[in-house]
Amino acid sequence: MNTVARVLLVGVPLFSLLGGMALAYGGGWSDWVTYRGNYREQTGGPAEGGPGGVPFSHAHHVKGLGIDCRYCHTGVETSPFAGLPPTETCMTCHSQMWVHAPMLEPVRDSWLTGKPLKWTRVYDLPDYVYFDHSIHVNKGVGCSTCHGDVSEMPLMNRVVNLQMRWCIDCHRDPAKHLRPEEDIFDPSWVEPPDQLARGRELVGKYHVEVEQLTNCSVCHR
Repeated sequence: MNTVARVLLVGVPLFSLLGGMALAYGGGWSDWVTYRGNYREQTGGPAEGGPGGVPFSHAHHVKGLGIDCRYCHTGVETSPFAGLPPTETCMTCHSQMWVHAPMLEPVRDSWLTGKPLKWTRVYDLPDYVYFDHSIHVNKGVGCSTCHGDVSEMPLMNRVVNLQMRWCIDCHRDPAKHLRPEEDIFDPSWVEPPDQLARGRELVGKYHVEVEQLTNCSVCHR
């Protein structure tokens, strides 16, 4: 019994410690923590109050109407931030169509009051992470690499976990994800069978300095 007692005194705390560490490590990668696969409702109205948010459908606007990503996300090619559409962009169309639709009441209210719409961001990195949309787009990384095929999303959801390991895996070997310029904004683009060979050619074409991509200062400044 003395032996059993000693084993329990040592084993139980050790097992609890190792189990807690495993749970914390695994939990950090879980969809519950990273929000991967979770739909984020647009619950906010105009930034300073107002009615509920707009259930914006990428599937309807991108696949149904053929609207290009850059029409709403105007800064994606030139700015670190892709940009969210101002009310004026929405009203370009909705001053002429669906003008009385109840779901668009927040847009009309924003237009009349001058208060900007408050969008709930689906992809949001911590403040200590520096991310530039423009450099990725201009170096051959397509939108769907990170955002998935938005043309099939009635409501936007996060398709990747945005963990550091996920970013580093791409930075170590970007050839696996690079695509030609004409396919950057194609949400339904599919990697060809010889993607790695083509990607390595694009690494040279886009002047991607792979050896620099894993430097800490690239993402933490």
